[in-house]
Amino acid sequence: MNTKQVQSIVKAPENSSAFDTAQISGLSLKDQVLFEQFGQGPLVDLPFQRVHYGFEKFAKTQPQAVAVDHLGRTITYGELNRQANQLSLELIQRGIGPGDYVGLFLERSIEMVIGIFAILKTGAAYIPQDARITPSNQLRHILNTAQAKVVLTVSHLKHKIPLTDEVEMIAIDELNLQSKTNKWGQLLPIKSQPEQDELCFLLFTSGTTGMPNGVKVSHENVINIINTAPGNLGIRPGLKVSQILNISFDMSAWETLGALTNGATLLIRGKDIGETTRKADVIIATPSVLGGLDPEKHQNVKVVAVAGEPCPQALADRWSEFCNFHNSCGPTETTIINTLQPYSPVARQLTIGRPTPNNTVYILNEDLMPCKIGEIGEMWAGGKCVTKGYINNDALTNERYRPDPFLGGDHVMFRTRDLGRWTRNGELQHFGRTDDQVKIKGFRVELDSISTALESVSGCKQAVSLKLDSVTLVSFVKTNSINIERCYDAVQALLPYYCTPKIIIPVTELPRTDRGKIDKRALTQLAVEKIEAADKEQGELK
Repeated sequence: MNTKQVQSIVKAPENSSAFDTAQISGLSLKDQVLFEQFGQGPLVDLPFQRVHYGFEKFAKTQPQAVAVDHLGRTITYGELNRQANQLSLELIQRGIGPGDYVGLFLERSIEMVIGIFAILKTGAAYIPQDARITPSNQLRHILNTAQAKVVLTVSHLKHKIPLTDEVEMIAIDELNLQSKTNKWGQLLPIKSQPEQDELCFLLFTSGTTGMPNGVKVSHENVINIINTAPGNLGIRPGLKVSQILNISFDMSAWETLGALTNGATLLIRGKDIGETTRKADVIIATPSVLGGLDPEKHQNVKVVAVAGEPCPQALADRWSEFCNFHNSCGPTETTIINTLQPYSPVARQLTIGRPTPNNTVYILNEDLMPCKIGEIGEMWAGGKCVTKGYINNDALTNERYRPDPFLGGDHVMFRTRDLGRWTRNGELQHFGRTDDQVKIKGFRVELDSISTALESVSGCKQAVSLKLDSVTLVSFVKTNSINIERCYDAVQALLPYYCTPKIIIPVTELPRTDRGKIDKRALTQLAVEKIEAADKEQGELK
């Protein structure tokens, strides 16, 4: 498939509810009905066409409302819009416009938010990276891949930016945007070509070659989740939304853009996450990050949404006692999330919910044929959530993005590599990733099922299981105090004998990556060290 064919496939789908019955004819009549009924989210209209239009609406209707609060420094909606307009014109004068990419290499700050909206107002897409912690070789790779002409940063991080003759750097805090003298003049509307599905941001995810792959995310992709229910989480003027995640993580866009396109105040964290979340009405986090917060100190929180990794049932039960809790799922390529469950303890069963509006989920087998309702298969995602492919990587785009045979036409579906099945009431149970479905001694083992069994033991806050080699399983339990023998008993009672880990390691904290997910590399190293130490001790006893 050539580049032109890839571009023709990876485009925004149209609203349609008619599944091609020929593609599901292998199912029973009942399952055919459920395959379509369960697999398709509600069809709704989007409130606007560009992300910044949502923000500009509130800049006009509530200009004096606080838009962003960072460590006591605040900026109103009106002032944020004014400064973003000025910076936008600065970018336009330097040749930035629709179809361009602009690096946003800085840190969590008010300048970060000004930069986001300034870039979007030019018609360009932003590339968020935390310049404090992203290695310079990765920043250089990102700039080269995107052919970015300009990088926005702040003065104290300028030395971190690997510049070339082709890239210009602008330190936002050196432009004196606070000045009321508008030397930039009046901002004119940016006109995009009608045939372009304008991109909002370019997000770089982990790559198999060691360098990240850039995922092209459109305005429509983003608006479809953060400005429709339930993905908008009920965010509205008067509420405060915490911004605690790494700015290069797609869930950070849920925090930042979700708050400011729905009229709320964004609370940007400093070093102490809890200091920020305790003041918030809405928290968006990974389960690992949320697990590090004390629910007793967050009783004022109204809404919590988690995604990015499996959520322990105990964590969902505890937080849902006093706030609206949402468990959700979706890789970067399906725009933050594409399924969501509003969870309450009465529900009893924690799932990843149903497809979000204008989106579909298909459970398919290895031959891309529909699984029976209730059978475990791989989840393929379709609809407006599906992003526009990988930048400069047609081979990977062709591998992961496919024409949608069920909706047909120009519709596209994405291979999530997540395993799931439908429950009787049409919700999705998550069974980990295909990568986490491993073979031990010839038997197929789902690592997440081991972790779930461990999380049923009193004292286990969260569990993670790994495969070290062809015969060795190891598990970690986050706990303050636990009976390890009961952990082994729980696994043996619920799962076949070959699922029992060789060693279960209790830890007070699970290491996290800079994106707030479990750091499995660090856990693997710890497991190797523990096993070597145990083997050495056993040898000495002999």
